[in-house]
Amino acid sequence: MYERFYRLRERPFALTPDPDYLYPSRVHREALNYLRYGIESHAGFIVITGAIGSGKTTLLQTLLRGLDHTTTVARVMNTLLDPRELIEAAMIDVGLDSDGKSKPAMLKAFGEFLVNERLAGHLVLLVIDEAQNLSLPALEEIRMLSNLETEKSKLLQIILIGQPDLRDKLDRPELEQLRQRITVSYHLEPIDADETAQYINHRLARAAIGAPIAFPRAVTDPIHARSGGVPRLINVIADATLVFGYGEEKYDIDAALIEEVISDLDATGVLGPRSNPERHESVVPADPNLMPRPVATPSPRTAEDVLHARAIAEREKIVAQREIDLAAREREVTEQRRVLAEQYRLLKSQPAVAAIAAPPPAAPPWKPATHVVTPAPMPVSPAAALVAAAMHEAQARPMPMATVQRPPAPRQPSFKSIHVKRRPTMWRRIKDTLLGAEPVLEDSL
Repeated sequence: MYERFYRLRERPFALTPDPDYLYPSRVHREALNYLRYGIESHAGFIVITGAIGSGKTTLLQTLLRGLDHTTTVARVMNTLLDPRELIEAAMIDVGLDSDGKSKPAMLKAFGEFLVNERLAGHLVLLVIDEAQNLSLPALEEIRMLSNLETEKSKLLQIILIGQPDLRDKLDRPELEQLRQRITVSYHLEPIDADETAQYINHRLARAAIGAPIAFPRAVTDPIHARSGGVPRLINVIADATLVFGYGEEKYDIDAALIEEVISDLDATGVLGPRSNPERHESVVPADPNLMPRPVATPSPRTAEDVLHARAIAEREKIVAQREIDLAAREREVTEQRRVLAEQYRLLKSQPAVAAIAAPPPAAPPWKPATHVVTPAPMPVSPAAALVAAAMHEAQARPMPMATVQRPPAPRQPSFKSIHVKRRPTMWRRIKDTLLGAEPVLEDSL
């Protein structure tokens, strides 16, 4: 964007950790010397700490670029891992297969790899960046990996790079054994105002095509004051300054422009609150179980939000009452069904019980007819005598009557007060005919 206007090969204040733009300030030179000494002396653990944006990753990239082919590096960048995943990440980075293997099998394969590298004359270096995010079990697992050694020296050398709170974790009593194995340790301090001016102009000179542009002290001092000497924040402010200068077509950067730039970055929240180079609060606590739960802060509500919330609350009350009424009605219907089913069962069983309990009705006793007509005396022929004898025998013997069951009639008055007329029988009609008695019409009986 502004490279052609300021005659630059590329953007000099990019946020990528490019070793070509490392400014050898006092603290960075000392840290690099400590790293080289620890590697050459085959020391135990090497710990480098520094504030956010202090240039730790750029320093590490510079160190790794200077290593020869006899050094094998396993680098772990993502440290939000448990102990097993940490071993897998290290094995994957050196080209070992860990799929489907148990933890003892992975440790055995990794140990064999370290022995083979030592026999080949190679040094294996395990570099863990952002080590402040490691949990206590993961740090203890790293200590166990350092036990892979021969009688003369270690098979694995470990470098821990992290923020200041890494030192707080290492000071915990649970990591006493790990802390005793740290032989090289250094903390990167922020650069001062003089080094800030040299840092900015060093980057401008590295990116320049011809005569480099330079920032005067009237510009670098406000940058140092606002950034606190942190290289990453210096890059953000200096890059925005070149953008503003290009927009206003100012080749020479002055104090008025830098004040406008810093004010705009503060107003838009790009720089955020002033950083604390000695911050000791970690993103991830030492014990994952102690990680604080996110607390939702309520946002300010308008009058419409309040009315909407009230309407929702009223609807919820109505729905809840309807559910209660519906449940009560369901209970009533269920009870009614149960009562009806019980009544139906009782009614269905009553006829069968009555039929079993009630005896069959007894047939009424047969009574002979009480109305007898006495015939007049007349001469009797032999045939008539035989018929009379037969009739007399028939009357003497009672005739069976068929039992007919009728439904119970309503209660009537006693039969003793009512004279019942019976119809003449067939034998009576024959007798009356033979004996010459006057016939009686059927309708008159």
